[in-house]
This record gives sequence, C-alpha cells and structure tokens, in this order.
Amino acid sequence: MLSRNLKNIFSDLKLRSDKSFLPLEIKNLNYSIGSKEILYNLNIKIISDKITIIMGPNGAGKSIFLKILNGIIRPTSGKILWNEKIDESLVLNGQALVFQKPILLRRSVEANLDFFDKLINLNNYDKNQLLKIVDLLDKKNQPARLLSLGEQQRLSLIRALLLRPRLIMLDEPTANLDPASTKIIEDIIISLKEFGIKIIFVTHNILQAKRLADEVIFFDKGKLIEHSNSKEFFSNSKSIKVNNYLNGIL
Repeated sequence: MLSRNLKNIFSDLKLRSDKSFLPLEIKNLNYSIGSKEILYNLNIKIISDKITIIMGPNGAGKSIFLKILNGIIRPTSGKILWNEKIDESLVLNGQALVFQKPILLRRSVEANLDFFDKLINLNNYDKNQLLKIVDLLDKKNQPARLLSLGEQQRLSLIRALLLRPRLIMLDEPTANLDPASTKIIEDIIISLKEFGIKIIFVTHNILQAKRLADEVIFFDKGKLIEHSNSKEFFSNSKSIKVNNYLNGIL
C-alpha cells in the first residue's frame, strides 16, 4: 500500500529512473586531513542500479566517502567517474544526501518543503499526501526542530525527494530511531528502488543490511575490504575482517 502511494507521489514529483550516470567508478581515491589518512587508495566500480549498502566499523571512513561522492568535500587525490566521465552536473543536480543528523530550516515542517518547492519550481504535487505518507501531516505547522529525531529524519528524506534525484545517498538514516520510524524509512527506500532510483546507504545494522542490500561495500580503517553481492557477503565472505564484524568480534 505504501509503495503504491509513494509511486503516485514519485510520478507527481517527476522523479525519473535514469541510470545513465552508471557505472560509478572511484579510481585511486585518497583523502587525508593533515598527516592522517582517512581513505586509502580506493578503487570501486558500482554497476548495480539497486541498493548498495556500505558497512564497516566506526571510523572506517564511510560517511566521508558519501560526502566525497556528494561533492561536499574533495578527495586529496584520485577521481570519480560517472559513466566514464567526470560529470560535475550530476554532483550538483542529480543526487541528494540525507545526513544522520538532519539539517532542517528553523521553520515549520511545511515551510521546509515549501523552501525546496520554490527553489526548483515544483508544480502539481500533493504536499499533504507526501506528509501523510511519513505520518507528519498533523504536524505540518509545527517547528521542524521540535520534531522527534525519527520525524526529522522522515522529513529530511521526503525533502530530498523534491530535488528529483537519480541517486539518493543516506548516512545512517535510521540510527537510534524507533521501529515505527525505521519501517517508514525502509518502506520509502524499497519503493524508491522499485521506482528505479539508485540508493547508496550507510548502516551499522546487520539485519537491516540483510533486508535491503543488493550489494555490500565493506570498509575498514579507510580501506576497501570487500565489495560483493549481498548473498555472498553475508553467507560466503572470505574476509576474516568481514566475518569478525558480522559475528560481533572486534
């Protein structure tokens, strides 16, 4: 039911399934702060047009990696190719990043959506229906910063949809959320996948990754340890570090 309603909203927002930016290639990418290396010689090729989950211990460089893909920060060296091209237009116009700690305007819930609406001149989308889907319709006049963390995260996600992204990246979007908020966000992610939007998603939640992932990238201490399909990663990984992580061994 949720998926059907969301698909109607996606159509109203003129979201489009456009994978012309794939494959996404990261070549010899390094990132350091002073003498401290955060990401080290990453070489990754993302071909899958579905859900790519990024996992790894704390401090592995996962969030920094998303910010580099999003163009918020630049790598120290190396390059990122979108369908074999360095395409700044995708960085600027084709993607959205939802942070673990939502960044919201000091305005009402409705005004947070209206701000993006005015930026990109959206027409003919049902704002109330969009808010209803994430259970925020009755709070549309409430200051966004007074929402619970789960409500703020849900608002951040639907606000990102107004950018009409071809690629959505999410950094721990359900960390510390209650089961109800987690389910709403996961349902939206699944619906986006079904609609044809590419998802790159950081999570520490192993059960969540098993539910959602089509492929998994695993980092440890800034290095790529494994990149494989979900079934192989969770049931047949040959990496000691991956197996230790999955079994709760530090």
